[in-house]
Amino acid sequence: MKYKLHNFMEDMIRDKMAAVLSGMPSVCRCERCEMDRLAIALNKMPPKYVVSHEGTMYARVSQLQAQFDVDIVRATTSAAMLVEQNPRHD
Repeated sequence: MKYKLHNFMEDMIRDKMAAVLSGMPSVCRCERCEMDRLAIALNKMPPKYVVSHEGTMYARVSQLQAQFDVDIVRATTSAAMLVEQNPRHD
């Protein structure tokens, strides 16, 4: 058996980031800004590690999403605004 450790919070933030950015058409979509937004948002949230077996996640997705939804929106919006005001790309 092969197991893989995965931070499920990253999936949740990536999903929410897309929704947040859809309401912010002026933000830069370059790879550097995307990675900066993701890193900032992830650093504001607690990690949620899960172990997967052969690619299957064993997590209570709906419970995690309901519990952290507001915090995730806050973290992603804050990260998007911070990167928009202080872009680090050329």
